[in-house]
Amino acid sequence: MTKENIIRTDMGAMRGDGVAAHPVLCLGIESSCDETSAAIVDSNRNILSHIIYSQIPEHQKYGGVVPELAARAHILAIDAVINQTLAAAGKTIADIDVIAATAGPGLIGGVLVGWMAATGIAQSTGKPLVAVNHLEGHALVPRLHAAAANGTDENTSVAFPYLLMLASGGHCQILLVRGVGKYELIGQTLDDSAGEAFDKVSKMLNLGYPGGPVVDNRAKSGNPNAFKFPRPLCDKPGCDFSFSGIKTAARTFLEKNPGPHSDEFINDFCASFQASVVDCIINRLGNAMRDVRVHSAAPKTLVVAGGVAKNSAIRAAMEKLAAAHGMVFAAPPMNLCTDNGAMIAWAGLENYAVGRIVREPIAPRPRWPLTEL
Repeated sequence: MTKENIIRTDMGAMRGDGVAAHPVLCLGIESSCDETSAAIVDSNRNILSHIIYSQIPEHQKYGGVVPELAARAHILAIDAVINQTLAAAGKTIADIDVIAATAGPGLIGGVLVGWMAATGIAQSTGKPLVAVNHLEGHALVPRLHAAAANGTDENTSVAFPYLLMLASGGHCQILLVRGVGKYELIGQTLDDSAGEAFDKVSKMLNLGYPGGPVVDNRAKSGNPNAFKFPRPLCDKPGCDFSFSGIKTAARTFLEKNPGPHSDEFINDFCASFQASVVDCIINRLGNAMRDVRVHSAAPKTLVVAGGVAKNSAIRAAMEKLAAAHGMVFAAPPMNLCTDNGAMIAWAGLENYAVGRIVREPIAPRPRWPLTEL
Protein backbone atom coordinates (compact mmCIF):
# COMPACT_ATOMS: atom_id res chain seq x y z
CA MET A 1 0.00 0.00 0.00
CA THR A 2 1.41 3.26 -1.18
CA LYS A 3 -0.71 5.18 -0.22
CA GLU A 4 -17.39 12.38 25.08
CA ASN A 5 -20.22 12.35 24.57
CA ILE A 6 -19.79 16.11 25.25
CA ILE A 7 -20.84 17.84 22.06
CA ARG A 8 -18.59 20.73 21.04
CA THR A 9 -20.07 22.90 18.35
CA ASP A 10 -17.99 26.04 18.72
CA MET A 11 -15.27 24.90 16.30
CA GLY A 12 -12.66 25.78 18.92
CA ALA A 13 -11.98 28.80 21.09
CA MET A 14 -11.49 31.71 18.72
CA ARG A 15 -8.74 34.30 18.94
CA GLY A 16 -9.30 37.87 17.89
CA ASP A 17 -8.06 37.17 14.38
CA GLY A 18 -10.78 34.58 13.74
CA VAL A 19 -8.45 31.61 14.09
CA ALA A 20 -9.22 28.99 16.72
CA ALA A 21 -6.51 28.78 19.37
CA HIS A 22 -7.57 25.18 20.01
CA PRO A 23 -9.00 24.01 16.69
CA VAL A 24 -11.29 21.01 16.44
CA LEU A 25 -9.67 18.00 14.79
CA CYS A 26 -11.71 15.71 12.57
CA LEU A 27 -10.76 12.31 11.22
CA GLY A 28 -12.58 11.81 7.92
CA ILE A 29 -12.98 8.46 6.16
CA GLU A 30 -14.04 7.96 2.54
CA SER A 31 -14.74 4.61 0.87
CA SER A 32 -17.70 5.14 -1.47
CA CYS A 33 -16.09 3.95 -4.70
CA ASP A 34 -12.54 3.02 -5.63
CA GLU A 35 -10.45 5.08 -3.21
CA THR A 36 -9.87 4.17 0.42
CA SER A 37 -8.95 7.49 2.00
CA ALA A 38 -8.62 9.13 5.39
CA ALA A 39 -7.55 12.59 6.47
CA ILE A 40 -7.19 14.74 9.56
CA VAL A 41 -8.40 18.30 9.07
CA ASP A 42 -8.74 21.05 11.67
CA SER A 43 -11.33 23.80 11.97
CA ASN A 44 -8.73 26.36 10.86
CA ARG A 45 -8.80 24.77 7.39
CA ASN A 46 -5.49 22.94 7.76
CA ILE A 47 -5.04 19.46 6.34
CA LEU A 48 -2.74 17.77 8.86
CA SER A 49 -2.52 14.49 6.97
CA HIS A 50 -4.18 12.89 3.99
CA ILE A 51 -3.80 9.31 2.76
CA ILE A 52 -5.40 7.91 -0.39
CA TYR A 53 -5.15 4.30 -1.45
CA SER A 54 -6.32 4.15 -5.06
CA GLN A 55 -7.76 0.96 -6.51
CA ILE A 56 -7.46 2.14 -10.12
CA PRO A 57 -4.83 -0.47 -11.05
CA GLU A 58 -7.16 -3.24 -9.85
CA HIS A 59 -10.07 -1.99 -11.97
CA GLN A 60 -8.29 -0.80 -15.12
CA LYS A 61 -8.32 -4.20 -16.82
CA TYR A 62 -12.12 -4.26 -16.51
CA GLY A 63 -12.56 -0.76 -17.91
CA GLY A 64 -14.43 0.41 -14.82
CA VAL A 65 -15.09 -0.22 -11.14
CA VAL A 66 -16.16 -3.73 -10.13
CA PRO A 67 -18.19 -3.27 -6.90
CA GLU A 68 -17.27 -6.63 -5.34
CA LEU A 69 -13.57 -6.10 -5.90
CA ALA A 70 -13.81 -2.56 -4.60
CA ALA A 71 -15.50 -3.65 -1.35
CA ARG A 72 -12.87 -6.34 -0.76
CA ALA A 73 -10.05 -3.89 -1.38
CA HIS A 74 -11.56 -1.41 1.10
CA ILE A 75 -11.67 -4.13 3.78
CA LEU A 76 -8.01 -4.93 3.24
CA ALA A 77 -6.89 -1.29 3.22
CA ILE A 78 -9.04 0.57 5.75
CA ASP A 79 -7.10 -0.15 8.97
CA ALA A 80 -3.72 0.66 7.46
CA VAL A 81 -5.00 3.85 5.82
CA ILE A 82 -6.43 5.14 9.12
CA ASN A 83 -3.26 4.25 11.04
CA GLN A 84 -1.04 5.90 8.40
CA THR A 85 -3.20 9.04 8.56
CA LEU A 86 -2.83 9.31 12.34
CA ALA A 87 0.91 8.65 12.15
CA ALA A 88 1.45 11.20 9.37
CA ALA A 89 -0.25 13.90 11.48
CA GLY A 90 1.66 12.88 14.61
CA LYS A 91 -1.63 12.23 16.39
CA THR A 92 -3.34 9.40 18.23
CA ILE A 93 -7.04 8.74 18.22
CA ALA A 94 -7.21 10.41 21.65
CA ASP A 95 -6.25 13.72 19.97
CA ILE A 96 -9.18 13.58 17.55
CA ASP A 97 -12.37 15.48 18.47
CA VAL A 98 -14.78 14.28 15.78
CA ILE A 99 -15.09 11.22 13.56
CA ALA A 100 -16.72 11.59 10.14
CA ALA A 101 -17.31 9.11 7.36
CA THR A 102 -19.21 8.80 4.13
CA ALA A 103 -22.62 7.19 4.80
CA GLY A 104 -23.75 7.40 1.15
CA PRO A 105 -24.35 7.67 -1.66
CA GLY A 106 -22.02 5.21 -3.32
CA LEU A 107 -21.29 1.54 -3.83
CA ILE A 108 -22.90 0.18 -0.68
CA GLY A 109 -20.26 -2.48 -0.05
CA GLY A 110 -17.53 0.12 0.10
CA VAL A 111 -19.64 2.65 2.02
CA LEU A 112 -20.29 0.01 4.70
CA VAL A 113 -16.57 -0.62 5.20
CA GLY A 114 -15.71 3.00 5.95
CA TRP A 115 -18.89 3.64 7.93
CA MET A 116 -18.42 0.60 10.17
CA ALA A 117 -14.79 1.59 10.82
CA ALA A 118 -15.87 5.10 11.82
CA THR A 119 -18.76 3.80 13.93
CA GLY A 120 -16.43 1.42 15.76
CA ILE A 121 -13.96 4.17 16.55
CA ALA A 122 -16.69 6.56 17.73
CA GLN A 123 -18.39 3.96 19.93
CA SER A 124 -15.15 2.74 21.51
CA THR A 125 -13.88 6.26 22.25
CA GLY A 126 -17.16 8.11 22.98
CA LYS A 127 -16.33 10.71 20.35
CA PRO A 128 -19.09 12.37 18.27
CA LEU A 129 -19.79 10.86 14.87
CA VAL A 130 -20.92 12.67 11.72
CA ALA A 131 -22.58 10.88 8.80
CA VAL A 132 -21.40 12.71 5.72
CA ASN A 133 -23.25 12.73 2.43
CA HIS A 134 -20.55 12.06 -0.15
CA LEU A 135 -21.97 14.70 -2.48
CA GLU A 136 -21.93 17.25 0.33
CA GLY A 137 -18.26 16.44 0.76
CA HIS A 138 -17.69 17.56 -2.82
CA ALA A 139 -20.04 20.53 -2.41
CA LEU A 140 -18.29 21.92 0.68
CA VAL A 141 -14.64 21.18 -0.09
CA PRO A 142 -14.18 24.50 -1.95
CA ARG A 143 -14.69 26.14 1.46
CA LEU A 144 -11.72 24.18 2.78
CA HIS A 145 -9.41 25.26 0.03
CA ALA A 146 -10.51 26.98 -3.14
CA ALA A 147 -7.64 27.33 -5.57
CA ALA A 148 -7.40 30.71 -7.24
CA ALA A 149 -8.49 30.62 -10.86
CA ASN A 150 -5.01 31.56 -12.00
CA GLY A 151 -3.59 28.40 -10.50
CA THR A 152 -1.77 29.97 -7.57
CA ASP A 153 -1.77 28.47 -4.10
CA GLU A 154 -3.81 31.30 -2.65
CA ASN A 155 -6.30 29.92 -0.12
CA THR A 156 -9.62 31.74 -0.27
CA SER A 157 -12.73 30.62 1.59
CA VAL A 158 -15.92 30.48 -0.47
CA ALA A 159 -18.85 32.18 1.28
CA PHE A 160 -22.48 31.06 1.14
CA PRO A 161 -24.45 31.23 -1.03
CA TYR A 162 -22.71 29.99 -4.15
CA LEU A 163 -23.71 28.36 -7.41
CA LEU A 164 -22.23 24.91 -7.75
CA MET A 165 -21.64 22.67 -10.72
CA LEU A 166 -21.16 19.22 -9.19
CA ALA A 167 -19.89 16.80 -11.80
CA SER A 168 -18.42 13.36 -11.30
CA GLY A 169 -18.56 9.88 -12.75
CA GLY A 170 -22.02 9.31 -11.30
CA HIS A 171 -23.56 12.77 -10.85
CA CYS A 172 -24.04 15.99 -12.78
CA GLN A 173 -26.01 18.72 -11.01
CA ILE A 174 -26.31 22.49 -10.71
CA LEU A 175 -27.05 23.48 -7.14
CA LEU A 176 -27.58 26.68 -5.20
CA VAL A 177 -25.64 26.11 -1.99
CA ARG A 178 -27.23 28.23 0.73
CA GLY A 179 -25.44 26.65 3.69
CA VAL A 180 -24.58 23.37 5.33
CA GLY A 181 -27.37 20.94 4.53
CA LYS A 182 -29.19 23.61 2.47
CA TYR A 183 -29.16 22.75 -1.23
CA GLU A 184 -31.54 23.84 -3.96
CA LEU A 185 -31.44 21.77 -7.13
CA ILE A 186 -31.37 24.00 -10.21
CA GLY A 187 -30.62 21.43 -12.88
CA GLN A 188 -29.42 17.87 -13.33
CA THR A 189 -28.66 15.30 -15.97
CA LEU A 190 -31.62 13.49 -17.46
CA ASP A 191 -29.49 10.50 -18.41
CA ASP A 192 -25.73 10.04 -18.31
CA SER A 193 -23.41 12.12 -16.17
CA ALA A 194 -20.61 14.06 -17.82
CA GLY A 195 -18.01 11.83 -16.17
CA GLU A 196 -19.76 8.70 -17.40
CA ALA A 197 -19.77 10.05 -20.94
CA PHE A 198 -16.04 10.73 -20.78
CA ASP A 199 -15.36 7.22 -19.46
CA LYS A 200 -17.44 5.56 -22.16
CA VAL A 201 -15.83 7.49 -25.01
CA SER A 202 -12.42 6.63 -23.65
CA LYS A 203 -13.43 2.97 -23.62
CA MET A 204 -14.66 3.21 -27.22
CA LEU A 205 -11.21 4.44 -28.23
CA ASN A 206 -9.38 1.91 -26.01
CA LEU A 207 -7.70 4.77 -24.15
CA GLY A 208 -8.11 3.21 -20.70
CA TYR A 209 -9.74 3.98 -17.38
CA PRO A 210 -10.44 6.46 -15.87
CA GLY A 211 -11.40 8.14 -19.11
CA GLY A 212 -11.78 11.79 -18.13
CA PRO A 213 -8.10 12.63 -17.66
CA VAL A 214 -6.93 10.82 -20.79
CA VAL A 215 -9.61 12.36 -23.03
CA ASP A 216 -8.77 15.82 -21.65
CA ASN A 217 -5.09 15.23 -22.30
CA ARG A 218 -5.60 13.99 -25.86
CA ALA A 219 -7.99 16.88 -26.58
CA LYS A 220 -5.25 19.40 -25.86
CA SER A 221 -3.52 18.29 -29.07
CA GLY A 222 -6.67 18.05 -31.17
CA ASN A 223 -8.96 20.24 -33.26
CA PRO A 224 -12.29 20.82 -31.48
CA ASN A 225 -13.94 21.61 -34.83
CA ALA A 226 -12.76 18.51 -36.65
CA PHE A 227 -15.97 16.54 -36.06
CA LYS A 228 -19.53 17.62 -35.33
CA PHE A 229 -21.27 16.31 -32.24
CA PRO A 230 -24.74 17.33 -31.01
CA ARG A 231 -25.36 19.84 -28.22
CA PRO A 232 -28.48 18.33 -26.57
CA LEU A 233 -30.99 20.78 -24.99
CA CYS A 234 -28.86 23.82 -25.81
CA ASP A 235 -31.70 25.24 -27.89
CA LYS A 236 -34.19 24.81 -25.06
CA PRO A 237 -34.87 26.73 -21.82
CA GLY A 238 -34.03 25.24 -18.48
CA CYS A 239 -30.92 23.98 -16.74
CA ASP A 240 -31.06 20.21 -17.15
CA PHE A 241 -28.36 18.28 -18.99
CA SER A 242 -28.39 15.38 -21.43
CA PHE A 243 -25.17 13.68 -22.43
CA SER A 244 -26.51 10.38 -23.75
CA GLY A 245 -26.98 11.76 -27.26
CA ILE A 246 -23.38 12.93 -27.48
CA LYS A 247 -22.16 9.53 -26.34
CA THR A 248 -24.40 7.75 -28.86
CA ALA A 249 -23.23 10.02 -31.67
CA ALA A 250 -19.64 9.19 -30.77
CA ARG A 251 -20.34 5.46 -30.87
CA THR A 252 -22.20 5.71 -34.19
CA PHE A 253 -19.36 7.70 -35.74
CA LEU A 254 -16.76 5.17 -34.64
CA GLU A 255 -18.87 2.28 -35.95
CA LYS A 256 -18.85 3.96 -39.36
CA ASN A 257 -15.13 4.69 -39.06
CA PRO A 258 -13.72 1.59 -37.33
CA GLY A 259 -10.06 2.43 -37.78
CA PRO A 260 -7.28 1.76 -37.10
CA HIS A 261 -7.13 5.37 -35.99
CA SER A 262 -4.14 7.67 -36.10
CA ASP A 263 -3.07 9.77 -33.13
CA GLU A 264 -4.31 12.83 -35.02
CA PHE A 265 -7.76 11.27 -35.46
CA ILE A 266 -7.99 10.31 -31.78
CA ASN A 267 -6.85 13.76 -30.64
CA ASP A 268 -9.36 15.49 -32.92
CA PHE A 269 -12.12 13.12 -31.85
CA CYS A 270 -11.45 13.76 -28.17
CA ALA A 271 -11.23 17.52 -28.72
CA SER A 272 -14.50 17.59 -30.67
CA PHE A 273 -16.33 15.40 -28.17
CA GLN A 274 -15.04 17.44 -25.23
CA ALA A 275 -16.03 20.70 -26.91
CA SER A 276 -19.64 19.49 -27.21
CA VAL A 277 -19.73 18.54 -23.52
CA VAL A 278 -18.24 21.90 -22.50
CA ASP A 279 -20.72 23.81 -24.67
CA CYS A 280 -23.64 21.97 -23.04
CA ILE A 281 -22.34 22.67 -19.54
CA ILE A 282 -21.78 26.37 -20.24
CA ASN A 283 -25.20 26.74 -21.91
CA ARG A 284 -27.03 25.18 -18.94
CA LEU A 285 -24.94 27.11 -16.42
CA GLY A 286 -25.68 30.35 -18.26
CA ASN A 287 -29.40 29.71 -17.84
CA ALA A 288 -28.89 28.84 -14.18
CA MET A 289 -26.92 32.00 -13.50
CA ARG A 290 -29.70 34.11 -14.98
CA ASP A 291 -32.34 32.20 -13.00
CA VAL A 292 -30.66 32.58 -9.61
CA ARG A 293 -30.46 36.35 -10.07
CA VAL A 294 -34.11 36.49 -8.96
CA HIS A 295 -33.09 35.27 -5.50
CA SER A 296 -32.72 37.93 -2.80
CA ALA A 297 -29.28 36.53 -1.91
CA ALA A 298 -27.82 36.03 -5.35
CA PRO A 299 -24.59 34.01 -5.34
CA LYS A 300 -21.38 35.84 -6.08
CA THR A 301 -19.26 32.76 -6.71
CA LEU A 302 -19.45 30.06 -9.38
CA VAL A 303 -17.92 26.82 -8.16
CA VAL A 304 -17.09 23.54 -9.85
CA ALA A 305 -16.46 20.39 -7.81
CA GLY A 306 -16.28 16.64 -8.29
CA GLY A 307 -13.94 14.53 -10.38
CA VAL A 308 -14.87 16.26 -13.64
CA ALA A 309 -13.70 19.54 -12.05
CA LYS A 310 -10.19 18.41 -12.99
CA ASN A 311 -11.01 18.88 -16.68
CA SER A 312 -8.94 21.79 -17.96
CA ALA A 313 -11.40 22.86 -20.68
CA ILE A 314 -14.38 22.89 -18.30
CA ARG A 315 -12.48 24.90 -15.70
CA ALA A 316 -11.34 27.44 -18.29
CA ALA A 317 -14.82 27.83 -19.81
CA MET A 318 -16.46 28.23 -16.40
CA GLU A 319 -13.90 30.84 -15.35
CA LYS A 320 -14.70 32.81 -18.50
CA LEU A 321 -18.46 32.44 -17.92
CA ALA A 322 -18.16 33.64 -14.31
CA ALA A 323 -16.22 36.72 -15.39
CA ALA A 324 -18.86 37.53 -18.02
CA HIS A 325 -21.53 37.49 -15.28
CA GLY A 326 -19.47 39.47 -12.78
CA MET A 327 -18.91 36.46 -10.56
CA VAL A 328 -15.84 34.92 -9.00
CA PHE A 329 -14.83 31.45 -10.15
CA ALA A 330 -13.54 28.93 -7.62
CA ALA A 331 -12.48 25.31 -7.77
CA PRO A 332 -10.77 22.93 -5.38
CA PRO A 333 -7.15 22.08 -6.11
CA MET A 334 -6.76 19.04 -8.32
CA ASN A 335 -6.05 16.61 -5.47
CA LEU A 336 -9.34 17.53 -3.77
CA CYS A 337 -11.54 17.09 -6.85
CA THR A 338 -11.68 13.31 -6.90
CA ASP A 339 -12.95 11.29 -3.94
CA ASN A 340 -10.82 11.94 -0.85
CA GLY A 341 -10.84 11.84 2.93
CA ALA A 342 -10.09 15.55 3.36
CA MET A 343 -13.43 16.60 1.88
CA ILE A 344 -15.22 14.18 4.24
CA ALA A 345 -13.29 15.51 7.24
CA TRP A 346 -14.12 19.11 6.29
CA ALA A 347 -17.80 18.30 5.69
CA GLY A 348 -17.71 16.57 9.07
CA LEU A 349 -16.41 19.74 10.71
CA GLU A 350 -18.99 21.92 8.95
CA ASN A 351 -21.84 19.64 10.07
CA TYR A 352 -20.44 19.31 13.60
CA ALA A 353 -20.32 23.11 13.91
CA VAL A 354 -24.11 23.30 13.36
CA GLY A 355 -24.84 20.32 15.63
CA ARG A 356 -25.52 17.75 12.91
CA ILE A 357 -24.17 14.58 14.54
CA VAL A 358 -25.35 10.99 14.77
CA ARG A 359 -27.57 10.54 17.84
CA GLU A 360 -29.00 7.13 17.01
CA PRO A 361 -28.02 4.28 14.66
CA ILE A 362 -28.38 4.99 10.96
CA ALA A 363 -28.17 2.81 7.88
CA PRO A 364 -25.76 3.77 5.09
CA ARG A 365 -27.47 4.52 1.80
CA PRO A 366 -26.50 3.71 -1.80
CA ARG A 367 -28.67 6.66 -2.89
CA TRP A 368 -28.89 9.89 -0.89
CA PRO A 369 -29.87 13.08 -2.79
CA LEU A 370 -28.43 16.30 -1.43
CA THR A 371 -31.88 17.87 -1.39
CA GLU A 372 -32.93 15.34 1.31
CA LEU A 373 -30.49 16.91 3.77
